[in-house]
Amino acid sequence: MSTTKRDIANLLSDKYRVSQVDSKKIVQGTFDMIIETLLKKGRIELRNFGVFMVKNRKARKARNPKTGEPVMVPERKVVTFKPGRVMIEKIK
Repeated sequence: MSTTKRDIANLLSDKYRVSQVDSKKIVQGTFDMIIETLLKKGRIELRNFGVFMVKNRKARKARNPKTGEPVMVPERKVVTFKPGRVMIEKIK
């Protein structure tokens, strides 16, 4: 079972005793700022959490799984995440 944005907002609301509406705005605002920073700078480092980076994935040859025909996949940008040391240690 996965955790949703709503679940995170509800947990924060309970923990910090703020309204659910306010906690949802804070969670959404945090996600929006991460995206905005990635668009502007291409990298955001959150100490003890990890690093999000925008990388270019090169164009490549692939195959259509239905027909087996070769196709070219164009170059594109992808977001990567590298967990921080603290996160890695806690997950172990």
